[in-house]
Amino acid sequence: MAHVLMAVTGADTITLADGTAHPTGFWAEELVELHRGLVEAGHDVTIATPDGVRPPVDPGSLAAEGADALRAYLDGIDDLLSHPRGLGDVRDGEYDAIVLPGGHGPMVDLAVDADLGRLLVDAADRDAVVGVLCHGPAGLLSAVREDGSFAFAGRRIAVFTDDEERQGGLGEGTPYLVASRLAELGAIIEPATPWSVEVVRDGRLVSGQNPQSSVTTAEQVVEALAER
Repeated sequence: MAHVLMAVTGADTITLADGTAHPTGFWAEELVELHRGLVEAGHDVTIATPDGVRPPVDPGSLAAEGADALRAYLDGIDDLLSHPRGLGDVRDGEYDAIVLPGGHGPMVDLAVDADLGRLLVDAADRDAVVGVLCHGPAGLLSAVREDGSFAFAGRRIAVFTDDEERQGGLGEGTPYLVASRLAELGAIIEPATPWSVEVVRDGRLVSGQNPQSSVTTAEQVVEALAER
């Protein structure tokens, strides 16, 4: 059994390019499928957020077909969601893996969270499993070393693409494009056709492109843990 830290956004709004606030949070399908896949494989999952706040679910992620099943799963783990750890309380090396589900929320807080950045740099340095999904890779932006270098430079990553953001995300309202920002820091973005299932494995870094890739991303994280 591995001990997995699931770092989840605590942001419930994102400021758009025009200055207006837009509701956000974690994307239900992504958190559910990552959590389910890991638990069913026998792993222990701890949820943590900035300052230990309750992570909000993006209302848009509960508006589609299948939302009732997602709500039921979230209700089943409500105690975990109600009492997350604070990222600042987590010690380096405490967990075997760090996973980050998406939703636009990570663009707001996880992308600049110093504690998450510390944990991700430590994970990269000790070659721990890191799994990121859709907008979850925004959290990787926090992983900048004291010398200014990006801990995931040169690593191959799947992420919600700029085309997907323009087609079905926040469009021109997005405050920034996650894929482009990661590329600027030196990550190697490997985009697939928009809305297709795409998971990239680069050693113990596992990344999924979009909500459609949720189940496969969870499977690949489980496989990476089994290979430790």
